[in-house]
Amino acid sequence: MNRIRLVFRNFKALFMVMLLLASASNAYAQDKECWANFFEHSQYAGKHLLIEGSTKLENLNRVNGEDWNQRIHSIKVGPKAKVTVFQNPRFELTLTEMAKKPDLMRAWGITEQDIKEDSELIFNANATIHDLGDFGFHKKIRSLKVECL
Repeated sequence: MNRIRLVFRNFKALFMVMLLLASASNAYAQDKECWANFFEHSQYAGKHLLIEGSTKLENLNRVNGEDWNQRIHSIKVGPKAKVTVFQNPRFELTLTEMAKKPDLMRAWGITEQDIKEDSELIFNANATIHDLGDFGFHKKIRSLKVECL
């Protein structure tokens, strides 16, 4: 009877180890799918900056020893990532002088949301942006966030 209990305990321990390994492997696979690749030229050419995992970069002056400030021209987003890029450092949204004059904004039909959309772009999983110029964001990125989904 002791022998049967011992086998059962070992099987249970083995099952727990296998479950833990499967969980760790799955977490590793998910992390490996959370990435973004930023390129200095359109069509994914030139030097590139690969960011894996959730990351917040308040400025791009010194990333891996290089200045990426206003240098990014194209982006590829991984299958488990979301990327938000900003024109300003520290994820700040640009509020122009017009935003300080709400009457003028209303008269021209411009909303605060319109101004915010000119200051940030959000790209979802598997996005491929071959030229940020298509969005009026040619080499304007000064800060960014990569979020894992």
